[in-house]
Amino acid sequence: MISNVCGLEGTAVISFQSIEHMTGTEWPGHSRLERNIVHLWGIDLNGSPQCLERCAQWLDTEEQHRARRLVREEDRQRYVLAHGGLRAVLSRYLGLDPGVVELCRNEVGKPFVTRKSRGQSLITFNMSHAQGRALIAVSEGQEVGVDLERIRQDMEVVKLSERYFATSEHAVVMQSAQEERAAKFFRFWVAKEAVLKAQGIGLQALQQCEILLGTERADAEVLVPEGSALHRNWRVRLLSCDEGWEAAVAAQGADWVVQCGPSGC
Repeated sequence: MISNVCGLEGTAVISFQSIEHMTGTEWPGHSRLERNIVHLWGIDLNGSPQCLERCAQWLDTEEQHRARRLVREEDRQRYVLAHGGLRAVLSRYLGLDPGVVELCRNEVGKPFVTRKSRGQSLITFNMSHAQGRALIAVSEGQEVGVDLERIRQDMEVVKLSERYFATSEHAVVMQSAQEERAAKFFRFWVAKEAVLKAQGIGLQALQQCEILLGTERADAEVLVPEGSALHRNWRVRLLSCDEGWEAAVAAQGADWVVQCGPSGC
């Protein structure tokens, strides 16, 4: 069910399949991972009460506490569905029921599959969810990061880019037409976030990660200044979603490619 390899020379197009299908369908066999390939899964987080209950049962105690602390009911439901969907995806690689997939967090807060669950596998993953959608990246033997954002026209992108972006990135935003600035801002944002999330580093390092967008939309180079806590040799793939969305996935090196799950690519 995994198909359509996309290298750095083309744009990966993400579609979002139903959380009902992801969590309610028994998967025939294991999804296989190969070195230097990143699998991407897009999920629509609109689920029925039965789907919500099923996902809630799969979460661990910490995730259940996190969900309950969210003020808005809609946010609680989307959190539960996103994390339930994540376990449904991981279960396909691990050959386990989603309810027994164990996750922990490292010293910088990045989640990972426990050795008990992954066995001899070197599976890594990252997830982003926003405005009723989730995007999951899964790989083996390399850290990955992913970010997904809905473009918001009500944000003061000029002030934000001036404060948090590198000088070159802010200049690109300012050189864009007024109606294109928000999209350009979020394109930089998802690229930077994907790199930071891959390393488990927070937003305080936004200015330590300079993104050079290519002439084509597909890929971007990452510059890391001397003395930065960030590792070097990262590459970002910009992903195409529906209009009004920006997304990106990051991994180290330049020889990796992406494949999409049953949602298509």
